[in-house]
Amino acid sequence: MQVHPNQLIPGCILLKPVEGKTKHPIIFDNTVIEEKHIEVLQHFGVKAIEVSERLVSGVTFQPGDLKEESKDETGTATTDFATLYKKAVQSYKTLFKKWQSGSPINVNELRRIVIPLFNCMEDIQLDVFLLHKYATKEDYFYHHGISVALISAHLAKKVGYHKEWIQIGIAGILADCGMAKLDSTIMQKERTLTLSEYNEIKKHATLSYRLVENIAGLSKEVKLSILQHHERLDGSGYPLGVKDDKIHPFAKIIAISDTYHAMTSERCYRKKQSPFKVIEEMLILAYTKFDYVLLQTFAQTLLNYSIGTSILLSNGQEAIIVYAKPETPIRPIVRLTSTNEVISLKDKPALFIEKIISNN
Repeated sequence: MQVHPNQLIPGCILLKPVEGKTKHPIIFDNTVIEEKHIEVLQHFGVKAIEVSERLVSGVTFQPGDLKEESKDETGTATTDFATLYKKAVQSYKTLFKKWQSGSPINVNELRRIVIPLFNCMEDIQLDVFLLHKYATKEDYFYHHGISVALISAHLAKKVGYHKEWIQIGIAGILADCGMAKLDSTIMQKERTLTLSEYNEIKKHATLSYRLVENIAGLSKEVKLSILQHHERLDGSGYPLGVKDDKIHPFAKIIAISDTYHAMTSERCYRKKQSPFKVIEEMLILAYTKFDYVLLQTFAQTLLNYSIGTSILLSNGQEAIIVYAKPETPIRPIVRLTSTNEVISLKDKPALFIEKIISNN
């Protein structure tokens, strides 16, 4: 049967070779499709392939519906990022509730949710760092899953994971799937968790790993990163308390994404914080908690998108970012809008960027 790559699931059997632009096969016939093959097909923009009506397990393959995108008169997809994002959050919420009811995790369903967002990342740039603006206190958890996936994929790409970045994004959305096996009342708490409740929450990393450990379409690296995304370089993390060299690089990326989005988002028991203040606090913890090179790249990427941007400082004054030194990316040189005075935030430790007003 002929299907679109977005309809594939691990275990499909390719009946005909798939040729690239050079007419050389990029995937040979009789290949048993894995997650990496689906990524290759999407990367090359393949529209249709021929697969067997049965999976390698012998089970009948039933491809899911392929949703059509709305297009304008030029044939360009018109769905904007905000719409895709909000739809993804609702779809993830639906899936999570199924997991709470005992349904198994379907990686292909997750891919259909996040791949359209991944495809937008080059266009939205700064918005990757401002995903917290969409989050609500009531649905924070579901926003968090989608946002961690996006931020992790974005950071992975920035540090050179040109093949694995989608896998890392998928690991990001699955990192908290084990929460589905915990008492749901803990997730709905509107106050700071007690010590016993916090210890219960800490079980989610192990539970997440248990939910994904037998999924054939996920690599060992992805599964390990899901288990380790709360580990810290100094061994103070959980569930195993392993240190730097024992933590998988994918997990170090998710750790930064997870912490950044959690601290910048408004939650039932905690106010949101400025992205710049959050990164500054995280940089202070670099070398002991987070991978410094990854975190520095994350910070520099945010400021690269922000040069010439109008900002609001923590003292209520508006300013424009004019320059950022690589060694102090979140403390740039700014020009005050009211007086045209140029100041370096590096020399004013009590002052920081509160929020971005507009990106010029």
